[in-house]
Amino acid sequence: MTTQTQNPNALLPESQRGPAERLLDLVLGGSAHLWHNRPGLDVNGTWYAAAHATPFQREKGRPVKPGLFVPAAVKLYRQLLGIYRLNAELMAHFASYALTQTDWRDLKVATCALMLVQEHAGQPVRDEQGGVAFHDDDWRAIGEAMVLHYERKSTRMLTPKAVLRVAELLEHPEIARLNREAGFGDPASRKAPLGRWKRVASKWLAAREANMPMLQGLVKAGYKETLKKLARKAGYKPRAQGFFEVLGWKQKQSAQGHREVGLNGLTLVKRERFDGLSEAEICEWIDLERLSYKEVVGRLPKDVGLTPAIMAALLPSLSDRDLRLMTPTLEELGLLTDPAIRARWEKAVHTATDQRALNIAKNVRSAVLRRKLEEASDNAARQAVAEATAETDVRVMFLIDKSGSMEGAIERSKEALSRILAGFPMDKLHIAAFDTLGTVLRPKAANRIAVQHMLAGLRASGGTAHASAVYALHRDGVRVPEDAKLVVIVVGDEAGEAGDQFARAFRDLRIPVSAMALLVSVAHARGSTVRTCAAQLRVPFSEVNVDQFEDPYQVPRVLKALMDAPTLPGTAQSGWVERVMRTPLLKVA
Repeated sequence: MTTQTQNPNALLPESQRGPAERLLDLVLGGSAHLWHNRPGLDVNGTWYAAAHATPFQREKGRPVKPGLFVPAAVKLYRQLLGIYRLNAELMAHFASYALTQTDWRDLKVATCALMLVQEHAGQPVRDEQGGVAFHDDDWRAIGEAMVLHYERKSTRMLTPKAVLRVAELLEHPEIARLNREAGFGDPASRKAPLGRWKRVASKWLAAREANMPMLQGLVKAGYKETLKKLARKAGYKPRAQGFFEVLGWKQKQSAQGHREVGLNGLTLVKRERFDGLSEAEICEWIDLERLSYKEVVGRLPKDVGLTPAIMAALLPSLSDRDLRLMTPTLEELGLLTDPAIRARWEKAVHTATDQRALNIAKNVRSAVLRRKLEEASDNAARQAVAEATAETDVRVMFLIDKSGSMEGAIERSKEALSRILAGFPMDKLHIAAFDTLGTVLRPKAANRIAVQHMLAGLRASGGTAHASAVYALHRDGVRVPEDAKLVVIVVGDEAGEAGDQFARAFRDLRIPVSAMALLVSVAHARGSTVRTCAAQLRVPFSEVNVDQFEDPYQVPRVLKALMDAPTLPGTAQSGWVERVMRTPLLKVA
């Protein structure tokens, strides 16, 4: 949350929070997982996996089926709608940013859905004489461009499943109600407002039908049934029978007799099982047809199963993300002892963009593999920091509260820090813990294990003086170059000395601050020291709860948002919001 209030001793009221503050809060405060592929529990609007639920969660939770988790969807869409109402242009840039600059799949779906139905659709605006004076902005074209955006081998475009989910989201009664209340559809209609979804989904399908290798590739990737659902929902009319043949989709004439193609002479492409084939024959078939893992795994005979040879034959079809996710399977089959496979797996670890590897590490037996997967977590944090700081020299100062008020919360702080500190270049990272005395901390190496070792001795006790950490770092020789930007991140409950005293430390030591952030780790009550300090220094202030770092996908997103210092000194606007507004608006090709 960025604050520009003149009363920094209180949280900025909801009514005074502008679109920029709300947008930053959305990114820092919610992981936006809308779809889950396994049974879960709804505990006061939060989804938990049923298989790993605690006794308390089982007692208090309501069972939910796999699929769209409605409370999260409604919360996210309502937040996006609120930002749109305050600044439609900001939302248009954010939708473009979400698609091209993030891997946040469910956020892409939600922003695309909003842009396709919102009211700015290029309507003519008439003058007093009834003539067309000009046309309104066509922000619906942003939604269309999100669906149609294509970049070969890129993961930052909508998958067939995502295109379908846009419609599924818009069709849900709660989302449809929000759209009607916003004036995006006929309030008397029983049908959910879909805006331009049907039109753009048909364009998307037509582009794939016109490029049969692309359509065949989607089928091989396991999207056959999704493509059928897309065609049905969009009312798509294929131009030739080849569309149905590739999908293995038998057709029949409707009662109204409207169908013109796909009725006669179809040569359907069917997936045959591998029953009766030997392991060698299956591998030969995989190599000849270039089959994917999804195409093969459900067709294997029970007496053969997934063998090391079959898995090795399938490896070329797996992405780096697939390789990381399948580490336990690769270990069980003994494939990671093969030098070539191990080299490719380690490359996949090096290119990780999220911290899911920490969860995967729990399911492997080898301590060496566990450490490598932890490296993947570190690499994801490093990449996020590198992307956010690519345009300028950014230094980071972490100040860790270990005062008595942190009793019960210090361990949560340690876990959050172990997930993020390894992402920062050692020569640009300055760390100090404080109670009434500041203590400079230095990890022995730039990895998770070294950070955990560094933090292990921290215990909650004593009073609270944030400024003591700043003075300790200055005594230790920390200086910030004039052309660099300093982001100060405080970890704690914000209780302590007055904020103006904290700000005075930076001024007295001539330490220029570009932005401040608070990683909230609340043990009992909240204070206001850091917010007041940021207001005194006239720099942006952001806050995020340390619980957000439990989500392996959220860590890189939060780091990018926190590390984007503003381009103009003395501004209270988040640098990340500046980056969003600099994102070119997507256009329909």
